[in-house]
Amino acid sequence: MYKRFLNNNDYLGIITEEALRQLIRNKEDRIAQAEEAAETSIVEYLTDNYEVEKELMKGKLLVEYNPTITYPVGAHFYKDGKIYEAMRSITGVKIPSDKTYWVELDGRDEKKIADAVPYLQLRNWQPGDVVTYANLYYECVEPNGYDFNDIRIPGVEGWQRLDNINEWIANNENYLPWDVVAYEGNFYALLTVENLDITVSPYDSDNWGMIGQYDQNYPYELKETEFVVYNGAVYIPTIKPTADSLQEGYNIRQHDPRNPNIKKHLVRLALYELHKLISPNNISSARITDYEASIMWLRDANRCKINPQIPRKLDEEHKPITEYAIATYMRDYDPYKNPWQV
Repeated sequence: MYKRFLNNNDYLGIITEEALRQLIRNKEDRIAQAEEAAETSIVEYLTDNYEVEKELMKGKLLVEYNPTITYPVGAHFYKDGKIYEAMRSITGVKIPSDKTYWVELDGRDEKKIADAVPYLQLRNWQPGDVVTYANLYYECVEPNGYDFNDIRIPGVEGWQRLDNINEWIANNENYLPWDVVAYEGNFYALLTVENLDITVSPYDSDNWGMIGQYDQNYPYELKETEFVVYNGAVYIPTIKPTADSLQEGYNIRQHDPRNPNIKKHLVRLALYELHKLISPNNISSARITDYEASIMWLRDANRCKINPQIPRKLDEEHKPITEYAIATYMRDYDPYKNPWQV
C-alpha cells in the first residue's frame, strides 16, 4: 500500500479545498494514485545523485499522534491536521500486560545479535525478531507493534502484577491499610481501618474500595496505592503510566521536516496527474505550466545544474557521486574509479 508523503493541506497553497474535492470526487484513493505517479517521476530523475528516497521517508513516516508512543526529542507527528516536532521527550501511555513480549539476550550470543536491527515503535514485530535498544539486545517472543495497536518497548514495563492476593475472610483482625483482597469476583483495597467492622464484607463496607478496571484515558499517578484491574489481575505502576500532555511552546512546536522543494514539485506533478485522471484532453494551462516547470527543475537537478537542496549520494570515498556534466572528464585511470570506462 502506498504511503503518502503529502497531506491534503499541502494542495491548498495552489487550489482551494472545494476544488480539490471536485477533483477527487470523494474518492480519496485518487490522491494516492496521483501522488504515486508523481513520486515515480521525481525518483527517476533524482535517485542517481541525491538521497531522494531518504527525504521522501521523512514525510511517509509522519503519522497521527498516538498517546501510546513515546516520542524522543526531534520526532515529528500529525496533530489536528498540523505537523509538530517534539521539543522535549514525550512519554506515552504504559498499558499493563500479562504477557512477556521481549526477552533480553546475552550480548555474547553473536549468532542471534548479528541480525539485530534498531527498535522502532512504528514497526511491527514478530517472534524471533532481534532488536537493539538502549545498548542492549532483545528477542521478540510475542507479536506487538504499531499495526497491532500494542506498542511494547523492550525492557520497559510500566506496571507490576500483584500476586498472592487472598480471598477476604470475615473476622480477620490483621488487615492493614491498602491491603488488597478478592471478594465475589472483584478486588478491593482497604482504604482505612478506622471504625472497621471485620464482619462486614468489602462490598458492603465503606472502609473498602473496589479496584476499577484499567482505563487508558484515566490520569493514573505513580504511587504504590494506584491499583488497577487488567485481565483479571491487579497491577500497580512502576513508572509514570500516563502520557504527557501536549503543550505548544513547551514540549511541541509546529515544524515540517519535509524537503520544501520536493513538496512543492510533488504537489504540482500530482495535481497534473489528478487532472489527467478526470479529463486528459482538457487540462488547464496553469496545471500544464506548473508541470513543465517542475519537469525542467527535475532535469536541471538531475544534471547538477542547480542545487535542489537535497543531500547528495556519496561514493565509497565519501565524496559526492560524479556529476553527469563533468563525469566524461577522466580523473583517474583506475577503471574501478572511472565510471565511464567499462
